[in-house]
Amino acid sequence: MPNLTILSWPNLLSLAMATTNLQFLQNPFPRPTFSSKYLVMRAPKMVFKCGCSSSSSVGGDAFSLTSSSKCDVDYLGESTKGDLNINLKHLENFGLDGQATLEGPIEQVARLEAEEAGSLLRDLGIPSPSAARLSPRGIFCTRTLNLRSISAIGYDMDYTLIHYNVMAWEGRAYDYCMENLKSMGFPVEGLAFDPDLVIRGLVIDKEKGNLVKADRFGYVKRAMHGTKMLSTRAVSEMYGRELVDLRKESQWDFLNTLFSVSEAVAYMQMVDRLDDGVIPADLGPLDYKGLYKAVGKALFRAHVEGQLKSEIMSKPELFVEPDPELPLALLDQKEAGKKLLLITNSDYHYTDKMMQHSFNRFLPNDMGWRDLFDMVIVSARKPEFFQMSHPLYEVVTGEGLMRPCFKTRTGGLYSGGSAQMVENSLNIHGDEILYVGDHIYTDVSQSKVHLRWRTALICRELEEEYKALIHSRGPRATVVELINQKEVLGDLFNQLRLALQRRTKGRPAQTLAATNMDDRDLTESMQKLLIVMQRLDGKIAPLLEADGELFNKRWGFLSRAGLWDKSHLMRQIEKYADIYTSRVSNFLNYTPFMYFRSQEQTLAHDTYSHYCSEHNGSSTN
Repeated sequence: MPNLTILSWPNLLSLAMATTNLQFLQNPFPRPTFSSKYLVMRAPKMVFKCGCSSSSSVGGDAFSLTSSSKCDVDYLGESTKGDLNINLKHLENFGLDGQATLEGPIEQVARLEAEEAGSLLRDLGIPSPSAARLSPRGIFCTRTLNLRSISAIGYDMDYTLIHYNVMAWEGRAYDYCMENLKSMGFPVEGLAFDPDLVIRGLVIDKEKGNLVKADRFGYVKRAMHGTKMLSTRAVSEMYGRELVDLRKESQWDFLNTLFSVSEAVAYMQMVDRLDDGVIPADLGPLDYKGLYKAVGKALFRAHVEGQLKSEIMSKPELFVEPDPELPLALLDQKEAGKKLLLITNSDYHYTDKMMQHSFNRFLPNDMGWRDLFDMVIVSARKPEFFQMSHPLYEVVTGEGLMRPCFKTRTGGLYSGGSAQMVENSLNIHGDEILYVGDHIYTDVSQSKVHLRWRTALICRELEEEYKALIHSRGPRATVVELINQKEVLGDLFNQLRLALQRRTKGRPAQTLAATNMDDRDLTESMQKLLIVMQRLDGKIAPLLEADGELFNKRWGFLSRAGLWDKSHLMRQIEKYADIYTSRVSNFLNYTPFMYFRSQEQTLAHDTYSHYCSEHNGSSTN
């Protein structure tokens, strides 16, 4: 963690004015109005803007930057590389005593300064990271990540730096897929694109023609055959003895990304046609797995033949949803000294067209999108890019002409290659690189598993999910209250049932009072409890069925599988993504020096903390 030094505001102002290469955010900088005579000086909350391009020269002699060779790990196990440290000798030159400023109980000083820091942020109109976390545009942390220790940030393009209108893009992909299926002889008349039919994180069962939602353990919680949802009983009978195992690729296909939407919709609709027996016999004896291959082939043709991308390149404004804040977020990272990389599977012409359309108009001083990146790699062939080495070519002309090369250089534009080449050329390895993408497997898990890069997942649907969760708090609280009531009643019912069971066997009940309880009273009490619990079930069941409908009526929430459990998708995110968020521009709500700290992970036996609080509370009454 960064060293902490407390300076009075006048001394801090004098120090800042005397420090080289520093400019105020506003000129002149308005004196903040707050009561405390101290200001906490921390790297992430600096109120100065560096006039240089490298973070290593921030503050001149006033600060020292922890380098790779001198870094250690802090008490959370994160690298201290990139932390700023006060140069005490520099303070002495201005008549300041760094040690004296730390006198007094640090807990009290820190509490006051935290309050004043929040006030200053509000006075400056700067949202605090804690406020950003409590919003649909927050960045959520599953594994603690110190951005200051990150030297390079790599980005995927499609659905990461470029967000497409799902209805437009996937709708056209679906149209091309259906046209190709029709040319192959499949009956597609009357079918239309329905994006609400599927959500990210579902799994296609290619053997049964089903689409399923599994929990974090792989147990199937909901299922759809063709376009018809299966009953809870049917799901139990079909998958009661089977777990979703994504390693079994011959059966399961995970919907990792929004690109999967059109394929899944087309497949589930064609399953209905296969079940109806309307697919011509001359297409051969088709099972569900063969049908899946046919749909995949039809969609693959649309991409390979370039029909879809040609249409998008001709009218990008119909398909792309620009984000004016996104280029500015990357500009902050670049000016903070991060090396920025673009690593995409898209070809050069498509990449250049999309990036020009989405970036150039939002960049200052006639900058182009290429000026943001220290290296651009197109046609990367991920996930193989992270696993093995492919020939590397340098793109040398605007028309996309290439020549073979064996080493990358800063500012270069390349095709192919490997992640190992990138590491070697930048002399940066492993956890000094953060890779940001939208695909759990292609982007996140492979860079994590093979290279130990730090990872960030982009999932645009989080914004709608977050809002849906907020609006469903009332019904969910009602469900929890009803379940808790039933649990208390059930505990009493079970104890009375046990007492009756022992009595019929001629043995005493659990206690003397229970043993002496009248048979009639015992039976009547059990009957009343049973009636109340059955009526509670009648209330609880429809509320549980409706849980998540605000996000998707068929599948519920993206991140949940049931009231309290996580979905299989959420388990994948937790396992492979250090941080996750809805869009790259959300980094603007933080800083390039942010320390993301994961939350406490509760365990089943953590209820001891509630017991202790209740026990301590009762003992003081």
